[in-house]
Amino acid sequence: MEILKVPFTSIDWSGIPETVHPGETGHATWKTVEMGNIRVRLVTYSPNYLADHWCPRGHVIHILEGKMTSELKDGSKTFLHAGMTYMMGNDEMNPHRTFTESGVRLFIVD
Repeated sequence: MEILKVPFTSIDWSGIPETVHPGETGHATWKTVEMGNIRVRLVTYSPNYLADHWCPRGHVIHILEGKMTSELKDGSKTFLHAGMTYMMGNDEMNPHRTFTESGVRLFIVD
């Protein structure tokens, strides 16, 4: 990852407004900061959240609280819980989506 045109920046997440994004089931709440060529987010998925799309974008995701399953379109699934991180590059051929039964809070860089 090459981070371009991003000066030293600190983020007080308490001042970042939330946006709500419906899933196929449940919803996601995002706090988003975009700068240069990156986006950083604090994301909370509600219980029983299932993404409403397959995402081809690469991410680095750290699970702050809760647990989730990341599913690739090829059918493979990975269970993740608080304290774990996953990363993947852009992948148009085998995108991913998230499901959580109990809810999860994430820190995402993409």
